[in-house]
Amino acid sequence: MIRRFKPTDKEKLVRILKLNVPKNFAPNEIKDFENYLGEEIEDYFVVDSDGDIIGGGGINYFYDSAIARLSWDIIHPDYHGKGIGKELIKYKMKHIKNNPGIKLIVVRTSQMAYRFYEKSGFELEKVEKNFWAKGFDLYQMKQTIIR
Repeated sequence: MIRRFKPTDKEKLVRILKLNVPKNFAPNEIKDFENYLGEEIEDYFVVDSDGDIIGGGGINYFYDSAIARLSWDIIHPDYHGKGIGKELIKYKMKHIKNNPGIKLIVVRTSQMAYRFYEKSGFELEKVEKNFWAKGFDLYQMKQTIIR
């Protein structure tokens, strides 16, 4: 089940992120994620499996440029490769498409996950070496909304 984030979810989500360090996220990103959940969150959804949170992902909006940005998609490592992330992205895409002010979806990810987004129809826009941390490159991707 996918539902809206509640503040009580924060601790479990941070724990999931830590389980993805250093394979998918740099250690310095833990504080960034904690700050995001406390200060920068707009729309954030969690994947709840029988009361246990196994993942989450957010959306931030830039209405002046008609852009939605996917933010902080994380899945518990035990659930990687099982289609959970794909379902979460589909859910978020549907949510964004219901917002007529948005024309473009952007995701900023790393070399570890960009192929995942590519499979969901995102196109690579640019790469910046060591953007997130040493060895963690920025892969900025985009997808135009077709309604």
